[in-house]
Amino acid sequence: MRIVSLLPSTTEIVFDLGLADQLLGVTFECNFPAEARAGREIVVGGMDTKHLTPIEIDTMVRERLARGDELYSLDDAALARCNPDLILSQDLCRVCAVPSGEVDAAVARLNCNATVLQIDPHTLLEVIASVQTVADAAGVPERGQALTKALHDRLDQLALRVATHLQGAPRPTVFMLEWVDPPFVGGHWVPDVVTAGGGEPVLAIPGGRSVPTTWDEIAAADPDHIIVSPCGYGLDGAIAQTRDILDLLPARAKVWAIDADAVVVRPGPRLVDGAEAIAAALFGADVAGRHDLIGEVIADVR
Repeated sequence: MRIVSLLPSTTEIVFDLGLADQLLGVTFECNFPAEARAGREIVVGGMDTKHLTPIEIDTMVRERLARGDELYSLDDAALARCNPDLILSQDLCRVCAVPSGEVDAAVARLNCNATVLQIDPHTLLEVIASVQTVADAAGVPERGQALTKALHDRLDQLALRVATHLQGAPRPTVFMLEWVDPPFVGGHWVPDVVTAGGGEPVLAIPGGRSVPTTWDEIAAADPDHIIVSPCGYGLDGAIAQTRDILDLLPARAKVWAIDADAVVVRPGPRLVDGAEAIAAALFGADVAGRHDLIGEVIADVR
């Protein structure tokens, strides 16, 4: 089967299912595993925002969307060279990937016979279920069953360790900051990841959209922990942005920075790593069961 992935998260799923040899096309943002783009067509391009501040990125995105401009470009020639049987796409967020309508239009233009599979999870359980959806579509259902079972097993084990540690005590409250300027509350599956990590998410609606908030609302929520997880950034970028806004955050809160792209904002298997990383921050590495996670993906900023 010839597969094209239009999402970093589905690229990770394809690799985890052992289908890398069938993956012919990816996006410019597919950076995990490290070899994700090597030797493959780059079928989706986008804007280089590395030189922009968070508020400049937010302003540019809003202006482009208001004009009806797209944030990503689909390369018809690259897609045609892949001649895919299966295209993995999404319709959840125009800021995150090529809209599904543009993909369907390209398939029609190219007279392509590919199946376009929309992956639009809103919760952590739906993210894990999407692994099975991809596996079924790719003709390897048994691999999907094995991978989803392993992910559920890790979550179950984490839940037991958290419960043992809490011993009936209240969960610590956690605010997930998905963007710093303007501030946004992490939504969709993010509250579920916090809950799986032993925290009580505040201001967020599980399964709901990421929404803007204010520094006053964050202060009024008075969370025990604030985890800065800016969409599109790794750990170094998250640390830098956290330091920029420390004076705006409630003084009582313990403040962390996390590798958002790796373990928070991309709806793939590594969200379970994110839950384990949050548990490591809240309770210590022993509860997380992963001593490697603190240094790799989460940092104590205050």
